[in-house]
Amino acid sequence: MNGSRSTASGRRKAAIVLVSLDSETAASVLKHMRDEEIEQLTLEIATLGKVSSAQRDATVSEFYQLALAQEYISQGGIDYAKHILEKALGTSRALEIINRLSANLQVTPFDFVRYISPEQLTSFIEGEHPQTIALIVAHLRPDQAAMVLSALTPDLQADVAMRVAQMEGARPEVIREVESVLERKLTSFGTQEFSAAGGVKSLVEVLQNVDRSTEKVILERLEEESPDLAEEVKNLMFVFEDIVFMEDRYVQMVIREIDSKDLALALKTASDEVKDKITRNMSERASAMLREELEYLGPVRLRNVEEAQMKIVAGIRRMEEAGQLVAIREKGDEMVV
Repeated sequence: MNGSRSTASGRRKAAIVLVSLDSETAASVLKHMRDEEIEQLTLEIATLGKVSSAQRDATVSEFYQLALAQEYISQGGIDYAKHILEKALGTSRALEIINRLSANLQVTPFDFVRYISPEQLTSFIEGEHPQTIALIVAHLRPDQAAMVLSALTPDLQADVAMRVAQMEGARPEVIREVESVLERKLTSFGTQEFSAAGGVKSLVEVLQNVDRSTEKVILERLEEESPDLAEEVKNLMFVFEDIVFMEDRYVQMVIREIDSKDLALALKTASDEVKDKITRNMSERASAMLREELEYLGPVRLRNVEEAQMKIVAGIRRMEEAGQLVAIREKGDEMVV
């Protein structure tokens, strides 16, 4: 019952804040809400009745203070937010706000590093133990983790990648200790909430965002160190060479969706099997034009070839997620969907 009253009270306050805004701003806020939330809030506004200026001012002020506190937490953690709010509002009010947020807010471990460039973060952590680096990488956004992983030495890349894949989570005290290490280097720290990270899927998300050269090095090292783990990672990934395992009808769909220049560039370093798979699924005229474009392409940067391959793979993954095709991964003598 208390929870229901609290939710109702929260909706009433949200309604008061919304009607205090101009119509354009209020409409903009509603665009970011789910249909169910919009319906509940609209009903609350409809039954709001008269609101005194004192009640409105108090509610808007409370909303502003909570929003400010949440921003402080994102920037430097709960301790940082508490310190700033105590200076602005006094100890009692600051504790009240922090306690309310702490009860409902889950801050992702290492959330504060999102304000740091991957280059800076790499320079801070590259001297740490590989397990420490793996813990940090596992909690980063995939794109940020990919850039950090790409900047490490090949040996360290493989070591960290394997540790991320084998990670099943970490105890809160371990995460806090590692965060403390970064605090001393970044002068920004907060006690973050525990959340599980790591594992094969986490590594796959990172590998899907790194450049092809880094991906290749890591997969080769994984195969040397742990063939079973490498196979598990590969089964969850779709790489450019896997086009040879796709059904012809799906290859034809992909060819229709990609730019011919990207296709020619991507095939520059491709195996004969991949080239044959592509050309067999094109008309004779289109196939001849592609071969001619490849012949006259001339020397190109490997990075440009890899970017073209990644662009095609990204398109295949998007089409697979949309249910338009099935991307098949190789597994020994059988195919795994």
